[in-house]
Amino acid sequence: NAKPAQIWTIWTNVDQWHLWDTELIAASLNEQFALHATGKLTPKTGASSTFRITELTPNTSYTFTTQLPLCLLNVRRYLTVTEEKTAFTHEVWFTGVLSVVFSFLLGKTFQAALPQVMENLRHLAETQESEIAGVQQIGRSSDREST
Repeated sequence: NAKPAQIWTIWTNVDQWHLWDTELIAASLNEQFALHATGKLTPKTGASSTFRITELTPNTSYTFTTQLPLCLLNVRRYLTVTEEKTAFTHEVWFTGVLSVVFSFLLGKTFQAALPQVMENLRHLAETQESEIAGVQQIGRSSDREST
């Protein structure tokens, strides 16, 4: 039930990724959310890593890429909007010489974590959407009362 803009706001607020991504302790962006911007990810397990936004279609999709030894980890997030609903998708894939090795080592971890990550994101977006609607409703009530 969340609006696409609400999901996009959550996705682009990198400092808050740990609130819904169960595999992260922290994330930060060194600059404004934009194509080629870089940041840092601190996972629950493993070393911190730098990422770069490698694809960006504002309000629709983005991909960030992290360098691993002889491999790239790519995470693409995108929105699909229909009249009835907003769907959001996270895709994770590896490219490079050791992509098969990293897919084997990390693939099952991503597959296991993503359902909860997606549920957390949905819940956060819908909760924030409800809070915004509540504030707007209070504002409208106050406007009526003051006339």
